[in-house]
Amino acid sequence: MKQNIHPDYHMIKVEMTDGTVFETRSTWGSEGQVMKLDIDTKSHPAWTGGQQRLMDTGGQVAKFNKRFAKFGIKT
Repeated sequence: MKQNIHPDYHMIKVEMTDGTVFETRSTWGSEGQVMKLDIDTKSHPAWTGGQQRLMDTGGQVAKFNKRFAKFGIKT
């Protein structure tokens, strides 16, 4: 087995969007640093069930719907 090829794992703190903090092992940063999350499971609509908005720039959604209408895809 090759020597010195594995990353250096150390303890860091992860701060969630609501301010809660937990410790984990990571290769990110250095020992004791705090990673502050902008998006996590407590704030992201995929996990919270929030309403998502689809921004249609230049009619791209309309083009898609027209192109694939014969396949029965409803949006």
